[in-house]
Amino acid sequence: MKIIIINGPNLNLLGKREPTIYGNETFEMYFDTLKQKFQRLELHYFQSNIEGEIIDKLHEVGFDFDGIILNAAAYTHTSVGIGDAVKAIQTPVVEVHISNIHAREEFRHHSFISPNSKGIIVGFGLQGYELAIQSFV
Repeated sequence: MKIIIINGPNLNLLGKREPTIYGNETFEMYFDTLKQKFQRLELHYFQSNIEGEIIDKLHEVGFDFDGIILNAAAYTHTSVGIGDAVKAIQTPVVEVHISNIHAREEFRHHSFISPNSKGIIVGFGLQGYELAIQSFV
């Protein structure tokens, strides 16, 4: 089973950025933990701060992978293009957010991704990615 995690803008700063919200661990460290825990799976990881690169990656993997875990970060609330890309592909997408976006600013309560997602996981920290993987297994 092939699953990819796609992270959007500023998630390359995990471990440094607002540790009270996002924790002290880099995503690369956490991803190594996921690969150890799910050794039977073929896990991939991609991160970009650029909207078009995220869309291109969704197009690239969206017909061949078994699952996509997408944390589009701030693009969740602004990118019609990423929402349309999720709608256009065949691979199921689970939307993940580290923080509880519904407990944050009002503009974060809307998602262009949710209407075309298999499911949404918010507010469980990095564990949300593991929960998303389990939803595919």
